[in-house]
Amino acid sequence: MAKENDFRAELKSQHHFRNSHRPETTESPPPRSLDLLLRRLRAIEAKQNDKFAKIVDAMGEFGTFQRRLVALTFIPSILSAFFMFADLFVFTPQKPYCNTSWILALDPSLSESEQLNLTLPRAPNGSFLTCLMYLPVDWDLETIIEFGLNHTDSCQDGWFYPEVKWRSLINEFDLVCGKEPNPEMVQTMFLAGFLIGALIFGFISDKLGRYPAILLSLLELIIFGFGTAFVKSFHQYLFFRFLVSQAVVGYSTSSLSLITEWLVGMHRAHAIILEGCFFAVGVLYLTGLAYNLLHWRLLFLVGGTPAFLLISYIWILPESPRWLMTKGKLEEATQLLCYAAGVNKKTIPLSLLSKLPGKKVAKASILDFYSNKHLCQVALILCSMFALGCSYYMLSFRMKELGVDIHLTQVIPGIMEVPGRLCCIFLLERFKRKWSLMLTLFQGAFLCFLSLVLPSGRAPTPQPSELKSLLVLIIVLGEFSLAASVTLLFLYTSELLPTVLRATGLGLMCLFWAAGGILSLMLVSQSTTILPILLCTISATMALSLCSKLPETQDQPLLDSLEHLPLLTRDLQMKKTQS
Repeated sequence: MAKENDFRAELKSQHHFRNSHRPETTESPPPRSLDLLLRRLRAIEAKQNDKFAKIVDAMGEFGTFQRRLVALTFIPSILSAFFMFADLFVFTPQKPYCNTSWILALDPSLSESEQLNLTLPRAPNGSFLTCLMYLPVDWDLETIIEFGLNHTDSCQDGWFYPEVKWRSLINEFDLVCGKEPNPEMVQTMFLAGFLIGALIFGFISDKLGRYPAILLSLLELIIFGFGTAFVKSFHQYLFFRFLVSQAVVGYSTSSLSLITEWLVGMHRAHAIILEGCFFAVGVLYLTGLAYNLLHWRLLFLVGGTPAFLLISYIWILPESPRWLMTKGKLEEATQLLCYAAGVNKKTIPLSLLSKLPGKKVAKASILDFYSNKHLCQVALILCSMFALGCSYYMLSFRMKELGVDIHLTQVIPGIMEVPGRLCCIFLLERFKRKWSLMLTLFQGAFLCFLSLVLPSGRAPTPQPSELKSLLVLIIVLGEFSLAASVTLLFLYTSELLPTVLRATGLGLMCLFWAAGGILSLMLVSQSTTILPILLCTISATMALSLCSKLPETQDQPLLDSLEHLPLLTRDLQMKKTQS
């Protein structure tokens, strides 16, 4: 701080000297270059106080090793999005008819239309009823044609789907005529896996390491993601989806922790943003396959095949050196840092390596989020993820209400998410972490509120095409803002949390996302419109107010243990006093 104060004093003296030799004019605000210089000075001072940052600077902040590490997140991110949203394409609506092949025994040459006309009752509008059939009789075909059939009953020999070209779960397991799956129930099952996986993998990652947690989640993704293509019942499908959701959240929290602890400064932000962009690419990958493949099992087979490439991560994925140091494994951390420096063709001075802390830090648990003041404040920011989960599923539900093609509802947001996440780079350079998050969160919540207030497509009166177009535009912009908010929130939270509880905290954040999604799914199924509006408004207001109370993390060193938290609070108080 002394360097920064001297720098300020020198700038002020130069400013007064210039003003004394100028005629009196209206005072102008300090140039933007001054703010950039001060920000760089703070970053240099923070790096000097962070021993690990000095080592990273010596081995290369973003060399070949770090670029390779970021590239390793691409395929898992694409596959995570693929398996996460696959439900949207395997429950396509089907029009079933009772299987009445018994009449073909009387005359195998009957056409399909003749078979339906003789064996299925009709509705008042002339269409065939889908869940009723005429009971079989012992008459010959001429008698049936002359007198017709009268006694109806529910389908007895299953169904067939003459008008369907796409093989989905609906016609695979005959989920029709009272057996239809509730889409909200399927999503809730997936989010329930999120809830449990967030807690399990957060604990594994912080206790056993980032490397085993990532490998375990990828193994689960291969077995139960690719293996979904071989399920033999609808209940098995739900069970596999439950486990896949655990793998997705486990990989997300562990990989974010690993990226956060290897990279520094804007390189860390760019890597997390890029990982989010490839998650959006995964949505486009899923949509393209679903459009071209006509069988849901083939969709999982072809789409999940790249998962087998992840087996190579056993040999090429590194552990986090920060996590190793918190566990007292200084020798392993030193070897890993030297290896990374060798890949970057750099050499770390022994004087820097000798300053690494080799003492094992105090143990931490999820209960510290309640007992520790700073962690308690960080836990409150999880309400932001709750608000984002609510808003995301509200917008998805509104898009379905408008009757837009299922492929378009995924392609358009998937395309928009990429520039939405890339815009975070500009926001971070101008407004830093906290205010960038608050800006995108406010914009996303406001657009979600507008989409809920505007008339629904289910209204008794026809919806004008202009209003429908406006509503689609609002939803797309809302998803654009929410994509940026999620990316910024992951970045901001990962920097607020200490290394000993980083994966646990990120897991709690995913837990709140799932809780917000489950609650929104429960509310959108109700006929009351005011409840979703209240939920979206209240959760967003709470999230914004809580975010404003947390510190800025840009250009600040990462925390490794709970003992560093009082130092962070003291530094923040000093900065507020000096400002």
